[in-house]
Amino acid sequence: MVRAFEQRKTSDARQQATVALMDAAEHLLYEVGYAGVTTRAVAEAAGVNHGLVHYYFGSMEELLTQTLARFVEQLALALEGLYADPNLTFAEKWRLGSQFWVNGPTSRFPKILLELLAMGWNMPVLRTRLTEVHSRFRTIFEHHFGQALRDYGLDESQFPLKVIVSAVTSFQLGLIVEGLSGVEEGHPELLDWIQRWIDDLEAKRTKR
Repeated sequence: MVRAFEQRKTSDARQQATVALMDAAEHLLYEVGYAGVTTRAVAEAAGVNHGLVHYYFGSMEELLTQTLARFVEQLALALEGLYADPNLTFAEKWRLGSQFWVNGPTSRFPKILLELLAMGWNMPVLRTRLTEVHSRFRTIFEHHFGQALRDYGLDESQFPLKVIVSAVTSFQLGLIVEGLSGVEEGHPELLDWIQRWIDDLEAKRTKR
């Protein structure tokens, strides 16, 4: 009985430490960027001994990949929940989705993702996981945008799904990068133009 209690206590302590370390890594990526994400800095921010980083994760690369996986899971579930909502039209989903990257709690994601992208250029394991992130979001978009194309009666030979999804993901990444760089000229007008086009498709759909 005592041994089981001790094992449970150790397990709880490990869980708390790993969560604290991932929280700390996420916080540092957002606040100071990847250059400030060192083993010692993460441990100090988490309030634990820096040796625990390698003890629990094996390496900083693994800590970062697990931090990314956790954050992406939260974001993907929120994005999937938005586009799967049966009470919203696709036009309404797009309007809300266009604000997905700027409103909390998901507003931290763009900077953290881009910081991890920069780290991934020199970390093959992390780069592989980042490729999986892009694939996951593309899968979400392909499913729901494909349904929207069918609902709106758009000819896929003129509006190929993969082209639409690639344009959307590249467009969003461009807005994110420019926004983080303080460049926002033309962004509201572009978003308004796209929204008017989708609203028009929605209006035509309801009249059919």
